Formats: sequence, structure tokens, C-alpha cells
Amino acid sequence: METRCSWAGPEQIYIDYHDTEWGVPEYDSRALWEKLVLDGFQAGLSWITILRKRDNFRAAFAGFDPNVIATWGEDDIARLLQDKGIIRHRGKIAATITNAQAWQRIEAAQGFDKFLWGYVGGVPLRTTLSDRSAMPTFSPLSTQISKDLKKAGFKFCGPTIVYAFMEATGLINNHTTACTRHNAVATLARSPAL
Repeated sequence: METRCSWAGPEQIYIDYHDTEWGVPEYDSRALWEKLVLDGFQAGLSWITILRKRDNFRAAFAGFDPNVIATWGEDDIARLLQDKGIIRHRGKIAATITNAQAWQRIEAAQGFDKFLWGYVGGVPLRTTLSDRSAMPTFSPLSTQISKDLKKAGFKFCGPTIVYAFMEATGLINNHTTACTRHNAVATLARSPAL
């Protein structure tokens, strides 16, 4: 029998996300950006809400291609505010366009993946906590990354959002030590060329 982190369930979409995606080190710049945007949309909501709407988000936001979204303007914001399949929040939608432009600048300068993975030396941090209740919701590192992202032009990327993003993308392995995925995810880590 598999042991999972306590938050994984009872809905199958949550279990599948935990078992196949959450904490798996993500090294693709575009995919990292998508996950940061979705974590921004989650602010004030539950993650299950985002998971249920993720396919709708991908359709509405051009497959989360930041090079496409960076060219969008007020007409696109108005269109997306009418889309019942996504979270219709003007600030978050507008921030997605701004964040796409910020992503382009970082991507051109050094690569968004290298920018993010540089904070952990290319190797995921690994916690050894057995209980999720002891996990923080932000850290000094998520606070620093948040400040640097905001300085680069990002919005909706506070320390708590960034910490959740770090967990989701494997910058930190926060599966509890009792969880079957803790060691499995650790084996997926690689050190990209920084």
C-alpha cells in the first residue's frame, strides 16, 4: 500500500497530481513559468480549483506560451474576463501578460530555468519532515526569490506563492519522509548546467 502526503486526496485528480507531478524537478523554462502563473492564480483559492480548471487555462492562455502572451493587451484581458472556464480576475490576468514579458527578459539574459535553479545550486533542496503540519508556508529563500522576481517585473509572486511553486516544481522536495514519493522524487533530480 502506498503512503502519500496527507493533502493528497480524496479526489483522484489530487492523488494523480501528487503521484505524478508534485515535487518532480521541472527543468523546462516554459513549464516553470506556467506553474508560477498557475500558483499566482491560486492565491486566495484552493489548488484543487486550479487543477480542475488547468486544461481550460491552457486553452485560454495559448498553451502558456509566454512569447504569445507577452504580445497581448486590453482586448485579450477583456476576452479572458468572459471565459467561465478560468479564474476571471483582472489583476491576475493582466499580471500573466506582464509576467510573460518579464519571463522573456530573464529567458533572453540567462534562461528562466537557470535563473530559478541557480538559487539551489541546480540541486533540489530536500526536507526530512515526517509531518506536513511542520512544513512552513514560506522561507527565507522563497522570500528572496519573490523579491528578485518582483524586481524583474513579475506580479502575484509573493513568498507564499513562491514557496508553493518551489514545492510543485521540485526546487524543494517537500514530500514527507513517510510518503512513497519522497525518495522516488529525489531520484529524478539532476544538476543542469548553470
